Amino acid sequence: MAYDEGLAERLREIYEAAGGAAEKKMFGGLAFMVNGHMSCGVVNETLMARVGPETYRQALGLPHAREMDFTGKPLRGFVYVAPEGIESDRALESWVALSLRFVHSLPPKPGN
Repeated sequence: MAYDEGLAERLREIYEAAGGAAEKKMFGGLAFMVNGHMSCGVVNETLMARVGPETYRQALGLPHAREMDFTGKPLRGFVYVAPEGIESDRALESWVALSLRFVHSLPPKPGN
């Protein structure tokens, strides 16, 4: 699996400060799971962020964001963010916060 270990480490630090996340290899990269739900992840040098269906269009309007379409079809509620959009820690933290707002609105999956 190919993913940017530096970006993964930056995400680990953010999630640790936010209460923690489990790591799981998926989507050809690394995903950070909160209460059993995928929150963010890394594929190559790109951030995957789960923003939810209500915030999806707004997130797509943010700089360097695009549809998450790894299957050839957009996955509503998930976006990719190019490396240029997460260069600063503040920008990366903003994407994680957006994702956590949605993921914390979901009921925890059993066993988590």
